[in-house]
Amino acid sequence: MGHSIVSQGSGKWRLRIWFSFWSALVALGLFLGLWQWERADDKREYLARLDAAPTLQAPIETPPEGTRLTLRGRYLEEQTLFLDNRTLKGQLGVAVLTPLQTEDGRLWLVQRGFLPTGPTREAPEVETPVGEVVVSGRWQAAGNGTPLFGPNREGSRLQRIELEAWEADFAHAGWMHLERGAGLLEPWWQPSVMPASRHVGYAVQWWGLALAALVVMLLGGRRLVKDRRDATQTAGRNAHEEAKPCRKP
Repeated sequence: MGHSIVSQGSGKWRLRIWFSFWSALVALGLFLGLWQWERADDKREYLARLDAAPTLQAPIETPPEGTRLTLRGRYLEEQTLFLDNRTLKGQLGVAVLTPLQTEDGRLWLVQRGFLPTGPTREAPEVETPVGEVVVSGRWQAAGNGTPLFGPNREGSRLQRIELEAWEADFAHAGWMHLERGAGLLEPWWQPSVMPASRHVGYAVQWWGLALAALVVMLLGGRRLVKDRRDATQTAGRNAHEEAKPCRKP
């Protein structure tokens, strides 16, 4: 009798654990699918803003993300820093960051492109145009960068772009990715790495996994319910047999 009660209790807990585990997987798949779907919407909005971005010349107000900027001024060669650990076409190098001072005295940070350096840790060297230049490119607003592991600056190298590294007041919080004009090196930056369709694909995959987990949960749960019912019926029959009076010979 005691063994039957233990078996029924064990079956009950197995059923609870089964549904709890698979319900959590279903919920996780639904959540991650929704997250990827929202990222796809954000990426569409971001690309739409880039397409609709204006073309401006040294604006006084902060330019919108993706603005096509045109600047006239002089490079401050001595303030050039380098964004470390960039790769392009299998080459290791840096991105060249040079402030540019426009005619009105304001400072703008210009990301001029990729400079191959190889694995050496010596200070990079790059030629910078002297005198007045006209440059144009895409504006990127400053935001949360990649995680830092240690100090951001090592000599003239930066782990990520931070305007505070120059100890100067820039016109706006952001920088221009040079596309045309003096001082242009090989472009490496792209405004969007992953298209919205990729996020949609990931969302569908997560929802497919959630559906598969739901099917497994229901089929397995039905089997566990049947086993528990059979165990209960068997326990009942055994109890009935034990309750029968024994006939003396």
